[in-house]
Amino acid sequence: MRLEAITWDRLTEALAERLLDTSPADGGPWLRVAIDGAPAAGTAGSAEALAEALRVRGRSVLTVGTGGFLRPASLRYEYGREDPDTYYGGWFDTGALWREVFGPLEPGGSGRVLPDLWDPVTDRATRSPHRELAPGGVLVLHGPLLLGHWFPFDLTVHLRLSPGALRRRTDAGELWTLPAFERYEAEVDPAEAADVVVRADDPRHPAWGGLS
Repeated sequence: MRLEAITWDRLTEALAERLLDTSPADGGPWLRVAIDGAPAAGTAGSAEALAEALRVRGRSVLTVGTGGFLRPASLRYEYGREDPDTYYGGWFDTGALWREVFGPLEPGGSGRVLPDLWDPVTDRATRSPHRELAPGGVLVLHGPLLLGHWFPFDLTVHLRLSPGALRRRTDAGELWTLPAFERYEAEVDPAEAADVVVRADDPRHPAWGGLS
């Protein structure tokens, strides 16, 4: 894939403009966008920037992070606190994401999305109130390992880090997760699966492959 330099601001504006011209694939009233990438890639910041660009354009937006949909500690740590295979396939509650986030945004759905479900610090349910996304609104879901679950995204953006950059930028206490991202590369190939790929090795100088 040929990549060209771009600023984060220009990238965000280009994505927002694309979404204005995108219709939901399922014919419903809501768009669903993924900002996928390892924690070191900073998906939350990119998601919030895109949300703000869409709000300026008059669109209702709800950002949701997968960090609010972790499974309870008893399940996450069943095979130890640093098991990369469990991180890959057992940390994030994909069933709850389907039920509480994507289900309400199906055609004929209520639009009432649960923004988070589980607090990993207290290891208890957050009990957050539902938030209603108006028809014509956009869901921006951000976090790691988002692709490969058949989530019904209308646009997918992958923030890519080379193995070296991923290792350098991952916190020391989280280095045990790196084999999970190696497996993600091998099994899902997010750079091929995503609609938009952004190389983020140097956070000051991103590059991307453009919009198809």
